[in-house]
Amino acid sequence: MTKILLQTFLNTKVSKDNIYNEFSLQHELGIFLRENLKNQKVEFERNISFFDFAKDDFVKKEIDICVYDKNKNICTIELKFPRNGQYPEQMFSFCKDIKFLEQLKSKFEKCYFLLIVDDKNFYSSQDDLSKDGIYKYFRTQNLSNIPTLTGHIEKPTKNSSSKEFTLTGNYKIVWENIPNVQDWKYCLLEI
Repeated sequence: MTKILLQTFLNTKVSKDNIYNEFSLQHELGIFLRENLKNQKVEFERNISFFDFAKDDFVKKEIDICVYDKNKNICTIELKFPRNGQYPEQMFSFCKDIKFLEQLKSKFEKCYFLLIVDDKNFYSSQDDLSKDGIYKYFRTQNLSNIPTLTGHIEKPTKNSSSKEFTLTGNYKIVWENIPNVQDWKYCLLEI
């Protein structure tokens, strides 16, 4: 499975009528993948133990979408479509999904993180929005020098468990417009 298939979905299947929360995104993308990957299994919320991972070592336990066949684990996709603000918490959650994909990468050919937003407070580098801390990695629209998301990530509010982890890869959050959906942006990362 290639990045092109995911971009085709974004360019042709995403609309406000059929994508209205993260659950609908997961199912619409899953249906699209099943229609286009007839000889492969597309599953939702598959526990990592199915792929012989030790649960204790992972930041999460279930894969949003996984694609595999009897011979190989082809692809895993983590999705985010935040709808209720909570900007620093959601941004930390984005980073946690990226870390999860880094952990899964040893047994999958491809790992993707797909983030869709409809709120400029996630992506805008304009106005007086904070661009410090975790914000600087995501509020990158129209920046010529996008910071690299890597290394130590700390939970910005520090009010619950899972307060920190380390990203080993280097990622740049580059926002793209979703055609025919005004003010919606996406970021697609290959891990």
